Amino acid sequence: MSSSNTCTSEFCNAGWSEVLTHMSPYGFANFGVAFALGLSVVGAAWGIWLTGSSLVGASVKAPRIRSKNLISVIFCEATAIYGVIMAIILTNKVKAPDENTYYLDEDWDWSGYYYAGYGMFSAGLSVGLTNIASGISVGIAGSSCALADAQDASLFVKILIVEIFASALGIFGIIVGIIQSNACTFPIAALN
Repeated sequence: MSSSNTCTSEFCNAGWSEVLTHMSPYGFANFGVAFALGLSVVGAAWGIWLTGSSLVGASVKAPRIRSKNLISVIFCEATAIYGVIMAIILTNKVKAPDENTYYLDEDWDWSGYYYAGYGMFSAGLSVGLTNIASGISVGIAGSSCALADAQDASLFVKILIVEIFASALGIFGIIVGIIQSNACTFPIAALN
């Protein structure tokens, strides 16, 4: 028994596996750019939310911590900047073919074409996910820094060092993303 809503046209797909295997490498590359930028901004916002709420709450008890603990917010914002940098790098790697046709030639470098798309997707996803982790860890460390500094001013520098290590996660992520995307070059002409 078939449903009247079942699509029998040649333009229907069999499911997600067919959608993902028939998607253009340019689409994967652009999703990589979007994930690098979007997830990095989410990580930064989450970290700023964690740090900022504790900073405002702790500054009620000790108003002296307001200005020096803003460094925690800056560390969180750095994760968004890492995403912007990676998005710029990935966007500059996307090149359109020389010929403006609907179908590419049979002797096109298909493996290089798909390698570039998948590589840029994985690079963007790697940077985005590490920046979410970095933003949350910097936010938690910044929150702890604000609360500890409100109790004892001598703890500020000690906890700030932990926050710097948490921020290094984002730097490691962008380094891995650059390494992943280094060999991703879209072919612009057919092989001869």
